[in-house]
Amino acid sequence: MPRARLSISLPDDVWIQQVSTAHPETEFEVVTALAGERAGIALINVTTDDPLPVLTAIEQQSNVVNLELLWKQAETALLQVEATSSPLLLPLWEAGIPIRLPFSIRNGTATWELVTSASRFSALGTALEEAGIGFELESVSEIGTTEADRLLTNRQREAVATALDAGYYETPREATLTDVADMLAISKATCSEILHRAEGNIISWFAEEEFDMGTGT
Repeated sequence: MPRARLSISLPDDVWIQQVSTAHPETEFEVVTALAGERAGIALINVTTDDPLPVLTAIEQQSNVVNLELLWKQAETALLQVEATSSPLLLPLWEAGIPIRLPFSIRNGTATWELVTSASRFSALGTALEEAGIGFELESVSEIGTTEADRLLTNRQREAVATALDAGYYETPREATLTDVADMLAISKATCSEILHRAEGNIISWFAEEEFDMGTGT
C-alpha cells in the first residue's frame, strides 16, 4: 500500500489560490473540509504576521458564501469558510481516497499526504489530470515489513527484539540492561550503545512520519 506526498497546484478559480498567492507568506492549514456538489465548507487555520488583511481578502472573493472568525490570537486565526464548489477536492472523492488532515496551503500550492491502494492512487492521478489540476509527486513509499529493514541493522533488530521479549521496555522493567547484554552475549556498554542507536532511529522516524520534522541526518 503506497504512502504518497503530492504538491497540488491550485486552480485559478479557487478562492484560496487567489488569496494565498496574494499573501505568499501566509500559511493556510485546512483542519477539516466537507465538499459537496455545489458548495464546500472548511475549517482553516491562518498563520501570518497580521491576519486581518487576509480575512478581508477572503471576504472579497466572489465565490466565498460565508466567512466566520471562530478564534483569533496574535498571528493565528481559525476560520470557517463556505464557498461555492471548486474542483480541488472532487478528484479525491471520485477516486475514493480520504485525505490526511490537516494539510497546508502556501502561495497557491497545497501539500497532500495520502495512504491508499495502488489502484486508487492511479485513479486519483487520472482524476486530477482530467480536472486540469497540476500536481507533482514529491515522494512515494511502500508501507510494509521492509520499513524495519530500512530503520535498523540486523544487530539492532536482534537487540531490540531481545529487550522487548525480556521486558526491558515494560513499566516497571522486568529486565535490566545487564540482563539483556547477557542474553546477547555482549558487554553492557556495547548493548547500551546498540539499543541507544536503534531507539534514536525509531524516534527520528516517528517524528518525521507524525510531525513532519526533519532530523538533519
